[in-house]
Amino acid sequence: MDGASKEVPPRADLLVVNELSVYHGQLCAVDNVSLRVGEGEVLAIIGANGAGKSTLLFTIAGLHRQKTGTISYRGDDISRLVAHRRVRRGISLVPEGRRLFNSLSLEENLKVGSHKAAEGPFDIASIYALFPWMVDRRHQKVLLLSGGEQQAVAIGRALVANPKVLLLDEVSLGLAPIVIERLYEVIPDIVRQGIGVLLVEQDVAQGLRVATRVHCLLEGKTSLVGTPAELTSVEIEHAYFGSDLHDTPSASETS
Repeated sequence: MDGASKEVPPRADLLVVNELSVYHGQLCAVDNVSLRVGEGEVLAIIGANGAGKSTLLFTIAGLHRQKTGTISYRGDDISRLVAHRRVRRGISLVPEGRRLFNSLSLEENLKVGSHKAAEGPFDIASIYALFPWMVDRRHQKVLLLSGGEQQAVAIGRALVANPKVLLLDEVSLGLAPIVIERLYEVIPDIVRQGIGVLLVEQDVAQGLRVATRVHCLLEGKTSLVGTPAELTSVEIEHAYFGSDLHDTPSASETS
């Protein structure tokens, strides 16, 4: 070698969404959106309420059907696969609202997720290592847990299936800031396993803090893409709310 630095190899794409459009009746909820998620990276999908974020995630998970466009996973077109087959392929969704089995205990909910799990780094013991408080609460019904604790169980249930792509839908919704911070602390541990995370978030600051890349949606359309380092707060604000950069008043206009 001549001493030249080695180039860092690009992350292999796990998930590729190409020109995806999804309708709810006559309403176009997702309009011609393309994105990709690579190994060990976090793509944060940000946008206001009603921007199409959750619809996008549900379509990737197989719970909605797209009208046009394709979804590829590890090079294979999975656009027509039903949801449970996508889970077995390696795509797990943590839905908004958690949707746990309230009559079951914490550990029983995790066992549901581990049913027919793929080989990988996560099992129930490793989830307890990720969330140590669960050990003493494992026999408690999830109905009696706090909202933040339930959210952690939902994340754990998805992880024990050993996905390659983890879809997180509004994990911070309705939770106290300190609880949100604790949940977000585990994301670096997840991506270190090579898992790609597609994170839907209304809280822009939280999304930017963990994101490798950012994709903003506005009324179902892509309004901005980039890395947190290269996007300014002004650009993000205008992409989020849909105002034109030139609409911002100058200092002389506001004095």
